[in-house]
Parts: sequence; C-alpha cells; structure tokens
Amino acid sequence: MVHSEPAVSVVIATRDRRESLLRSLTRLDTEQRLPVVVVDNASTDGSAAAVRAQHPDVDVVQLAANAGAVARTDGVRSATTRYVAFADDDSWWEPGSLDAAVALLDAHPRVAVVVGRVRMAGDGSEDAVTRKHRLALLGRSAAGPGVLSFPAFAAVVRRDAYLGVGGFSRLLFFGGEEHLLALDLAAAGWDLVFSEDVVAWHDPAGPDRPTAARWALQTRNDVLVDWLRRPLPVALAATGRLARRARTEPAARTALAGVVRRLPAALRQRRPVPAEVERRFATAQRPAPPGQQAVSPAAAG
Repeated sequence: MVHSEPAVSVVIATRDRRESLLRSLTRLDTEQRLPVVVVDNASTDGSAAAVRAQHPDVDVVQLAANAGAVARTDGVRSATTRYVAFADDDSWWEPGSLDAAVALLDAHPRVAVVVGRVRMAGDGSEDAVTRKHRLALLGRSAAGPGVLSFPAFAAVVRRDAYLGVGGFSRLLFFGGEEHLLALDLAAAGWDLVFSEDVVAWHDPAGPDRPTAARWALQTRNDVLVDWLRRPLPVALAATGRLARRARTEPAARTALAGVVRRLPAALRQRRPVPAEVERRFATAQRPAPPGQQAVSPAAAG
C-alpha cells in the first residue's frame, strides 16, 4: 500500500535546554521533511520562542508545568502519523534511519517498538545498551532481536500501541520510565525489537556517569517498577536491598524515601505481568554473559 502522507513524526520533550535543542533540531534529517513536535516542559529559558523563530515548521506544545517523561505522550497525541520517533534535546536520528524503522514496522504489524543503535557524538562509539541488544539475549524473531529495555530517544513506536497502554507513567515522572512501558507493551502482546539499520546519535552535555541525584531517581523508579508489575518477592527483595544501602548512603536514603512516598499509589496501580514476560524481563536485566562478544559496529554495517 502506498501512503502519501508521512508515516512517522519526531517528538522531542525538553526543559531549559534551548541551545542543545536548537542544535538537535538542525541535525535532524530535514531532507525527509518529517513532522516534528517539540513539547516544552515549562522551560524558563525561552526555548519555545526560539524554536518558533528558528524552526517555524516545528509544532511546539507548551506545558504549564513540568510533566517529566509524560510530556512525550502529549507529543504523541499531537502527532497524526501512525509511528512516532522519540528524540531528546541532545539527540537526533541519522538520515535514512526512520525510513528503515517505518519499513520494519510496516512489515511486522505486531511490533510496537523499534529500538535503534545509539552512537555517541563525541567519538562515534556505541553505548552499552546497544552492545547488549546485539547479543539477542531474549532471542530473535523475523523482525529482529527482542528487547525489553531501551532509551526513549532511540525508540520508534507504533502510535496506537503506545497510547493503548497509556504511554509513560505519571507516577515515575522521569528516569527508567521505558522499563514500565516495555513491560506493559509486552503484557499486551506486542513485540519490541532492535534494529542495526536504525541509528540515534547522542550528544550529552555532561559526563556519562550519573550524578547522585540522578542515581537516586533511577533507583527509586526501578524499585517502583518492581512493585507495579513484577512478582511480590522481586519487589520485596529490591526494597530490602535499597533499605540496607540506605543505612550508609545518602543517595540510597533519598531513593528509599521516594519509594515510600509513592508506594501507596504504586500498589493501587499494581498489575503483575504474565510469567513469561517476567521471565524475559529478568533475563534482560541481567548482565551479558561473561566472554560473550557482540559483533563490532563495522562488521554490523
């Protein structure tokens, strides 16, 4: 079937990162003239006005308050294409990558998410998540290696599937929200796959190592995901490990306090995934087997 309208839009959520955002918009594949939606998370640095002035074809959605990762869902709702490619204000898609993602999604109607390779703008290297995905620890289908974790900026989603499971979680706000989305999509019967032909470039402003505050946020959300979707023994064990670390580590105390504050809401939203989805997610969370090497980027094309 020939589609005359664009098949994919790009959605970027941003907050107070005007210069980085403008650079990323410039680097996006403008030759395809894809629709772009920027969702501004109540920035105070003039981001929305700058985008409108320098990129008038971009649709800007301004939020009255910072919605965290849920801002992406506002962008998806604004998009009218059947697929949506996420980007961050410090990332962009390599030319041709989104065409490859569209072709894969068109060919495999049960695939909800195509996860691309992540390459670092500084030196062209691939990130650790990409190297792990290439190992196909969850097996392969005709569409590609299965995955149950990914960075949002390297994901192209089927719009109806994403909205059908509610998108990113308001409870988590930001940090690790992709884990919960992956579990919900898998529980709903969708596939998520990795593709060598889809490439997202990342140019983070700071060092790759997370700050203590970012670690606390990520850890809080990892434990909340356990309470939201995983077996009770898994959630109890994760909380116990965090509590033990909290005795001596300030960041762990911050994470644990965040879990405690949000636990009543998490319990109200608790919906454990099927056993097979849990088994695959547990496999995805484990480190790659020692000595098992991924194909080099050059060999992978």
